[in-house]
Amino acid sequence: MLGSFLIFFREALEASMICSIMLAYLKQVGRRDRFKDVWLGVVAAIIVAFLCGVVIFSTLRQYDGSKLQSEFEGITYFIACFVLTYMSFWMKRQGRSMKKELQAKMDQALFRGSMLAIVLIAFITVGREGLETVVFMLAIAFHTQPMWLAIGAFVGTLCGLALSYVIYVLGKKVNLSSFFTIMGTLLMFLASGLLADGIEAFQQLGWLPLSQPLWHSGAFLREDSTLGDILHSFFGYAENPTLLQVGLYLVFLLASLTFYWRANGSKRSTIMVKSAQEG
Repeated sequence: MLGSFLIFFREALEASMICSIMLAYLKQVGRRDRFKDVWLGVVAAIIVAFLCGVVIFSTLRQYDGSKLQSEFEGITYFIACFVLTYMSFWMKRQGRSMKKELQAKMDQALFRGSMLAIVLIAFITVGREGLETVVFMLAIAFHTQPMWLAIGAFVGTLCGLALSYVIYVLGKKVNLSSFFTIMGTLLMFLASGLLADGIEAFQQLGWLPLSQPLWHSGAFLREDSTLGDILHSFFGYAENPTLLQVGLYLVFLLASLTFYWRANGSKRSTIMVKSAQEG
């Protein structure tokens, strides 16, 4: 549940911030008539991402318990780990210039007078967030009950949209650098847990060595319990971890956090979103 909450919260916030920037700029240049183009692109992106997720997940369910599902599951863990880590570093590096880049693209679209151009800008930028969400959710959906997965996604989306509402409608000028640094740090823990899950999946397939468990803690704390789910999502907790899981989890976590915090110290990423009233 917490994994889906964190993912949907982050992606909903980023997507809504993108919409806020685009709508605020259109209002600033007196082109409210193009608001509908932005919303058309956003709705199309959400529909496409949702359909992609449904098709992929439904297809995999047909192979439930098979070797093919196990193989796909392991590969998805590694892909999600890479994408989650990459996007956290990307947001830290590119966050400060995101607003200017979006406005430059909007300028070009308005200059050409193309409705399709604005629709595509919204579709591509929001669609990227949607496809990331699909990848992340596929990675955690295999070992999470559908009900808790849905609750986490719903609450995370509401919280992300609520924060965006405060930023956009209430006229707040917010420095989100510290927020995204904390969020990025939590996501590094989540990415490390996904890496450990991928290693476990490949070891069960016999593709990786050192598959003997180091300990058995299921009698004290089951992985599918509430506390076990929290620890599994953020700290990679496993009932029967192997030496390879524990070792690579710690190496990846320490390395990613070190580089992430160093990047934060050397170049602070600041994302400023003003209300439409301020332009």
